Amino acid sequence: MNKNLYVVLMAGGVGTRFWPYSRNSRPKQFLDVIGIGRTLLQSSYDRILPLCPKENIFIVTNEEHVEITHAQIPDLDISQILGEPMRKNTAPCLAFASLKIAKLNPDAVVVVSPADHLIMNEVEFQQTISKCYERAKDDDKLITLGIKPTRPETGYGYIQYIEGKHALKKVKTFTEKPELALAKTFLESGEFVWNAGIFVWRVKAILSAFQKHLPEMAEVFEEASSRFGTAEEKEALQAAYLQTKSISIDYGIMEKADNVYVWLCTFPWSDLGSWNSLHDNSQRDENNNAVDADSLIYETRNSVIKGPKDKLIVVQGLNGYLVGAFDNVVIVCEKEKEELFRRLVSDLKSKANGNDYL
Repeated sequence: MNKNLYVVLMAGGVGTRFWPYSRNSRPKQFLDVIGIGRTLLQSSYDRILPLCPKENIFIVTNEEHVEITHAQIPDLDISQILGEPMRKNTAPCLAFASLKIAKLNPDAVVVVSPADHLIMNEVEFQQTISKCYERAKDDDKLITLGIKPTRPETGYGYIQYIEGKHALKKVKTFTEKPELALAKTFLESGEFVWNAGIFVWRVKAILSAFQKHLPEMAEVFEEASSRFGTAEEKEALQAAYLQTKSISIDYGIMEKADNVYVWLCTFPWSDLGSWNSLHDNSQRDENNNAVDADSLIYETRNSVIKGPKDKLIVVQGLNGYLVGAFDNVVIVCEKEKEELFRRLVSDLKSKANGNDYL
């Protein structure tokens, strides 16, 4: 177990595309989405625990979810759960966490991972992280994990790499969520992998990258960090987040830096970002339906049927639908229309009582 290896689990998302199962009070990372008895956050914690001492693990979430995070991961001290005062995407999140870790161990190598992804072969994942650690510990490489694509997926980002003999490749380009025709071209070329959003780097390397590519954000957080660990931390953090822009680590640093590398991975992976991806990663019946409900199903295929055990869901004559009952919402819609869920959430925000359903 490596004492210089630290882990940051990012658990601040709201899971809009998983509404109405994912709600503001309990986003998808806090749900047992695939029915294994552990939430996505707990599964992510279980996956990385063999890599480092539990004292080296930090979870970044919105401050309103610190309590539920601690309830789900009671192994961690409350100081290891970093509450963000507002959502400003992943760059501020990682500036905050990186400075926290740098104060504890300036020689740290940090693994960054979303807390709501599905990784099927955990042993291979752990072996991959260990290999990336060895390549990052004495170097300023910013390493991201790339997943070999199995289909022309339009919901993922893509990384183009420069061919070489080793599994670690120099990154050439990043492309966010391409149109279908372009995704097909990427797949056919063999030069692209999916961007898993999982990173490995020395804490000194990422802080140097912040200073170079996001200097204003670096300055704001460095100033705030002088009060980390004191009674004034919350106030300093609030001021820092108010002053910084909302930007992802990909746009802010990874697409600009010239020391970015991708490790080609073969383990099965999904960001579980939509009902369609849940369907693909669930057990399905003879009609390709993913069913997690007390139900009667007729002449229905390629669908997701999900609800509580005390409600009977009857479905007939559907193909490619989500049929679900979640608390005070019943939903029936085409499961592949990911943008529809963003629209539904947006429309609810404008309704007088819309927050009751979010």
